[in-house]
Amino acid sequence: MDDLKDVILEYVIAEYADEGDKVTYDTPLISSGLVDSFSMVSLKRFLEVKYKISIPDEDASPETFDSVNKIADLVLRFMK
Repeated sequence: MDDLKDVILEYVIAEYADEGDKVTYDTPLISSGLVDSFSMVSLKRFLEVKYKISIPDEDASPETFDSVNKIADLVLRFMK
């Protein structure tokens, strides 16, 4: 699961973080404003393509996308 978390973390840092931002597995992404609703959609699409899954819109909420740990849990639910 760490590989999954690392892939998500690296994507979030590359796409959304500013230089010097400290982003960890537990960093609030949505509630801190690091990831906005538009960015959340692109992150969802990245995950769906990368892991060949489909995340229903009703499961892609700000709460489930608010940290790398929560996103990894969500992805794992749909990889089974």
